[in-house]
Amino acid sequence: MAIRVLIAKPGLDGHDRGAKIVARALRDGGMEVVYTGLHQTPEQIVEAALQEDVAVVGLSIHSGAHMTLFPKIIDLLEQRDASDIVVFGGGIVPSEDVEALKSRGVAEIFTPGTPTTEIVDWVRANVPDRNGTAE
Repeated sequence: MAIRVLIAKPGLDGHDRGAKIVARALRDGGMEVVYTGLHQTPEQIVEAALQEDVAVVGLSIHSGAHMTLFPKIIDLLEQRDASDIVVFGGGIVPSEDVEALKSRGVAEIFTPGTPTTEIVDWVRANVPDRNGTAE
């Protein structure tokens, strides 16, 4: 079975080109992708992840609120007994924030210029499919 992925744009960030490019690359890579659209709250993102039964959530942000929004989503997933859902992020994230986000449970951060093939390969290698195995 294919890996199910939720791509989300948390907060008031209105720049979604990168999220759509990643969503398309993942879809073209054989994954099932759900895109939530713009201006999603952490609660909406977590609810969508649970309803869609995804294995991974990809967050895209350009607003600078990554240090607040990414950990909030991780916390909400834990509260809903869904900490097995892998969370990765991308967008404008300063290098000095990457390790802090990883220490809070974000599995990986992809910054602008990362080839989409690298993101697809990372998801395949690090996210279990519905059978519990990475591809």
